[in-house]
Amino acid sequence: LERVAISVTSPFQLMVTRTIGFTQSIWRTYFMTVLAVEENVELKAQLSLAMENKNRYEEMEQENSRLKKFVNFTSSVPDVYVAAQVIARDPSPWVKTIIIDKGDSDGVIKGSPVLVSEGIVGQIIKVANDYSTVLLITDRNSAVDALVQNTRVRGMVKGNNQQSCTFVYALRKDEIKPGEMIVSSGLDQVFSKGLKVGRILDVKTTHSQLFQDITIETSVDFDKLEDVLVFINAR
Repeated sequence: LERVAISVTSPFQLMVTRTIGFTQSIWRTYFMTVLAVEENVELKAQLSLAMENKNRYEEMEQENSRLKKFVNFTSSVPDVYVAAQVIARDPSPWVKTIIIDKGDSDGVIKGSPVLVSEGIVGQIIKVANDYSTVLLITDRNSAVDALVQNTRVRGMVKGNNQQSCTFVYALRKDEIKPGEMIVSSGLDQVFSKGLKVGRILDVKTTHSQLFQDITIETSVDFDKLEDVLVFINAR
């Protein structure tokens, strides 16, 4: 009878045991999945925070690098400059201006030159108490008296509302080559002598014209302009 009972009940006991084990396995998997999802959410939050801190650190490093360039530049020139941040740009394709966060209260006046360590940015054309408008050298109304650094050929850098500028009034007989640097001459009484303006990209000479057609690439990348230096009146 015991053998018969065991033979009859054993399959049922085995089925019950397997069912209980299967159910327990499902519950363990479910809880592990829930814990994994929660852990995944927490890890994503931590990763997001770490990336944010990394971006802030990189921004601080870049700002520190720009300020170091400004310090090195201002220590090499005798004039007094104040650092300013670019807070707005004119979206119009017909005007190339920016607005900075320094104005009359900081000693900025109309006509003040604006620079960065890479070269000339432009000139102040409007001044408010705490803000100023800068006309970039790429604007068609801008003009900088300049010369070729190596040959000392003189001309004028004119804006054309594009990323590049033109070097005009260079005579056809003057030998000018691509790659040469254009610097300010100081004769316009705005920009000090020897400041970088740009590098010559292309030179075209036409026998029927008195002057050469010269295109230059500005030393300043205006699309990435964030901080500038403005000449001020020391008070």
